[in-house]
Parts: sequence; structure tokens; C-alpha cells
Amino acid sequence: MKKQIAELRREITKINRTLSDRAEEAQGWYDGAAERASRAARQLRSQAHTMTETVQQNPGTISSAMMLGGVLGVVLGIVIAKSSEPERRWF
Repeated sequence: MKKQIAELRREITKINRTLSDRAEEAQGWYDGAAERASRAARQLRSQAHTMTETVQQNPGTISSAMMLGGVLGVVLGIVIAKSSEPERRWF
């Protein structure tokens, strides 16, 4: 019986060691992921700040580009709608 208890203690020690190793691996993975996410957030914040500055410095250019994009979108929508449906007469 003492041998069995000693064997069980050794097994428990091995299991604890394995769990400890896995926990360290998981912590390393988590730290790496957290660092990458932090870098990505800083980069996005920097790009948003740069874009905001550009818009503030060139409001006319940005407005013109947005209007041109809107007009092109409407024209493209009309062209697609006309080409995909047969002509219907409503009168």
C-alpha cells in the first residue's frame, strides 16, 4: 500500500509539473497576443489621427472627392439597374 501511495504521489508531481509547463506556455502566448494587439491599436490610432489631420487641412478636396464618389455611385447604380431589367412601361 505504501508503494502505491508513493507511486500516486510521483504521478501527481508529474501532472503538476506538466500543468505548470502548460500554464507557462499559455502565459507566453497570451503575452505575445496582447503585445500584438497593443501594437495594432497604436497603429490604427496613428492612422486615424493622420487621416483626421488630412481632412482638417484639405476640407474642399475631401468634400469634392466624396461628392464625386457619390455621383459615380448613383450613375453606376442606374446603369446596373437599367442593364439588368427589361424595360417596363408604367403608362
